[in-house]
Amino acid sequence: MSHQVLIKKAVKKYGDFVALNGVDLEMNPGEFFTLLGPSGCGKTTLLRMIAGFNSVDGGEIYFDDKLLNHMEAHKRGIGMVFQNYAIFPHLTVEENVAYGLKAKKVPKAEIERRVDEALDLVQIKKLKNRKPNELSGGQQQRVALARAFVIEPSVLLMDEPLSNLDAKLRVQMRTVIKKLQRRLGITTIYVTHDQEEALAISDRIAVMKDGNVMQVGTPEQIYKKPENTFVAGFIGVSNFIDCKVEGENGDQSALTIGEDYTVSVGLKKSFKGKGIISARPEQLFFDQSKGLKGTVVISTFLGDFIEYEIELENGQILQLNEYTKDSETLKKDGETVYVNFKPDAVNVYDAETMEVISC
Repeated sequence: MSHQVLIKKAVKKYGDFVALNGVDLEMNPGEFFTLLGPSGCGKTTLLRMIAGFNSVDGGEIYFDDKLLNHMEAHKRGIGMVFQNYAIFPHLTVEENVAYGLKAKKVPKAEIERRVDEALDLVQIKKLKNRKPNELSGGQQQRVALARAFVIEPSVLLMDEPLSNLDAKLRVQMRTVIKKLQRRLGITTIYVTHDQEEALAISDRIAVMKDGNVMQVGTPEQIYKKPENTFVAGFIGVSNFIDCKVEGENGDQSALTIGEDYTVSVGLKKSFKGKGIISARPEQLFFDQSKGLKGTVVISTFLGDFIEYEIELENGQILQLNEYTKDSETLKKDGETVYVNFKPDAVNVYDAETMEVISC
């Protein structure tokens, strides 16, 4: 049975340094929940607090209605997959996977059955008699996965488990992990700094910065509707364009970019002042005669799309991606162009608070 994981005002301090600053999060039973952020944001610290490896300096951590703050790690019913695999070099694949079951004094016949099932799930049953030094990195990671879920944990914790693998293998293994998680229905909390990995694998994501949660949402929500400029800039690529905002009714407001280019955007409430437009490269497009005037600095052909770097008249650099199926010719370096966007597709932020103000 999977647990709900509830974090209430969690605090962790190391001397004067605050690693976690009153974090509130709720992970649903059976959910694949990712903690995403740059190094030092507090994501691994929080994971280790959930695991019982780090003490809780403030707040509360629950599995369902059971308070975990002072419960020993081995009593929490968790499975853990580490960045460095942490499998025993002197044991075979089969012995590594069986280790946790033997520690729980599970009957021998049941151990054999569950280990075989686990190795089947990660597709390495034929390697059961090999030692770790005879395995590739991806195979070792599969052993670590099998060992974590063979004990049938209520919560599975994963700390950057793919960071030691090459790029192609990371893509393959994240698919394996997602399929396993869906099949087993285990509440899974996953830590990564890789934005693409988080978007591909998660049901929901918490983006963290400096010990605080900046936004929680589905991958689509996080990518399309970032709630602040940090999330907009951290997830994928965003072009930030300064503008002036003026609107009295909160429904439609005028955005003025540069001297004379104005578009109308729906805002949550009335606002007047400096704003910032955030536009993804694929949200920008070339227009015939209106928009932001600029010059192509360089173009990069990437197969299914062309990546353009464009310098505006004010010196700002934008990235625009144009799909090859929509492009008749490749624009030349030095060519004058007009860049435009659909106002309802981009996001607008208050330049002072960096919080979103568009609908």
